[in-house]
Amino acid sequence: MTAATANANRAFPLHPFSTNPLRSREDVVNAVASLLDPLAGGDSPGHSMVKVGSSGTRFDETAAQVEGYARPLWGLAPLLAGGSKYAGSDRFVQGLVAGTDPESDEFWGYMEDQDQRMVEACPIGYTLAIAHKDFWDPLTDKQKKNIEAWLGSMNDKDMPNTNWLWFRVFANLGLAKNGAIWSSERLKADIKQLNTFYRGDGWSNDGPEGYRQMDYYSGSFAIQYLQLLYAKLAAETDPTQAEEYKERARLYAQDFVHYFDPEGRAITFGRSLTYRWAMVAFWGSVAFADVELPAPLSWGAVRGIWLRNLRWWTTQKDIFQPNGMLSIGYSYPNTYLAENYNSPGSPYWCMLAFAPLALPESHPFWSSPEEPHPYAGQRIIRPLPHPRHITVQSGGHTFLLSSGQSCHYPLKATQAKYGKFAYSSAFAYSVPTGSYTLEQFVPESSLALSDDDGEIWKMRRAHNGDSEFENHDGVPVLVSSQKPWHDVDVLTYLIPPAEDSPNWHLRVHRVRTGRDVQTAEGAFAVYGCRESDGRNLTSLDESISEGGKADYNSAFAASRSGAVGIAELSLGKRDGSVLLADANSNLVEARSVLPTIQLDLKAGETKWLVTGVYALPSSVEGWKEKWKAGGIEKMATTKRR
Repeated sequence: MTAATANANRAFPLHPFSTNPLRSREDVVNAVASLLDPLAGGDSPGHSMVKVGSSGTRFDETAAQVEGYARPLWGLAPLLAGGSKYAGSDRFVQGLVAGTDPESDEFWGYMEDQDQRMVEACPIGYTLAIAHKDFWDPLTDKQKKNIEAWLGSMNDKDMPNTNWLWFRVFANLGLAKNGAIWSSERLKADIKQLNTFYRGDGWSNDGPEGYRQMDYYSGSFAIQYLQLLYAKLAAETDPTQAEEYKERARLYAQDFVHYFDPEGRAITFGRSLTYRWAMVAFWGSVAFADVELPAPLSWGAVRGIWLRNLRWWTTQKDIFQPNGMLSIGYSYPNTYLAENYNSPGSPYWCMLAFAPLALPESHPFWSSPEEPHPYAGQRIIRPLPHPRHITVQSGGHTFLLSSGQSCHYPLKATQAKYGKFAYSSAFAYSVPTGSYTLEQFVPESSLALSDDDGEIWKMRRAHNGDSEFENHDGVPVLVSSQKPWHDVDVLTYLIPPAEDSPNWHLRVHRVRTGRDVQTAEGAFAVYGCRESDGRNLTSLDESISEGGKADYNSAFAASRSGAVGIAELSLGKRDGSVLLADANSNLVEARSVLPTIQLDLKAGETKWLVTGVYALPSSVEGWKEKWKAGGIEKMATTKRR
């Protein structure tokens, strides 16, 4: 059997979402309907809960099934608000009635401190605010009182001091929009606290001082997104704050645009990436709030970023379960990347992206012709001081260099989600699959260290050290430190590509060790199989640009993903290898390999390691020839800054 035959063979038919052209507003309406329809199969009798799967999470099963009910409302509510129809909308109305009725067998239960139900109160409040003609107006007075009591039950409860505060804001906003009892004092206090998270230039931290966490939650998943929804819905009652949030979005957009590549892919970084196309939701909220952005971010450009990302997801055909519901994972079902708060219903936070459906076709977001990425083909090196990133577009590759972030609690695989040196849109990051061996740890875009002969490895957890920017001859450089053991410290300089070597970035490490350690540093990971027969990659065949090779000081691999490599550029020697990473470690490629270079250090040594990392995505026209002109051999013998 050829690889093409095997890849064409499917366990179940293609989902309608995967064949949707996603060009027009009507296409998007159909996409939302195709995502909502399968959920009927998991409905409880009263429609208040949806069972999407059977895996567990840190909160109770009822709350998990409330997620399955409530999160799809992020797509259904704007669809209805914009004048479109969905045949199954009544089951969601019935579900709200049953779930908030304390006399019902399907009552969700009033909220308690730190309750997951608080999160799902947000899409419900939003739905009441914009789709009240379907979800509020037809209800009896008793049913309305039940909803009022259920949403209001969170007003005197303890909440995490994070983006969660927005969820209570929207619960109260939904009640206020319908003349129900709500807490003006609580809403104002929550807005005041949320504003303390603001750090400047449009960026908000996901929480108070004491740590730096500026991932997709700062933008699309929660803070920027909900700020803009609030700006639209509270434009008359809170006009000053509404305009402030719009101005933050204008600033933020000028940075966030560089997290998306011209093909529509988003840079994979941080937690909760099982939310998938929620990564592009910020651009939808810009449209919802009628925010005109600075040039070159025209309405056509915004629409293009948004639609290209959705269309890229239609090419990821294995994101669904056989029953048509979304799976936990990124490009395929995968719980290695999941957080302990990801229930089977969690992925439906992706429905955030569909806010523009609340707008008519006459809105410029829909009526403007789709435009290419505004920075397509340009060389971009942009330092972002707040998230401690350098965004890069160079040599057809969109990625970022990263230092100095961490989740504020011990998240699973935090070293992979926040601690890597580089994160790419074309080469998704990898997560560890186990606790032993380098193949399980997968040191992709990382420097891993072991003091037990390679049984257990440590990779950078960003909060181990701090970071800062330096400027060298006009080039921004990220400097960071880590201390994996009390007698070992690593100082790292991250240097973006130079104009004459657009596909190479540099990492310079000073390693000081008081114990014997092994080091292993990886490039980006790529698809690990041959196109001809689907077998694992073997030695490099330059005639077809496929395979891997390694020698002293370098390693290289090419496959359908593109070409990647890593080389030691100083006078020292690091042994190269092409690591066969554990299956399902990479977010996009279920089978992957990783070019890696390794070095053993003795106690008492101080060693400078100068690493060149090469990356050329297969989306670049003529990539199979271009990598040869800038290959490992050339780089390893060229002295650069």
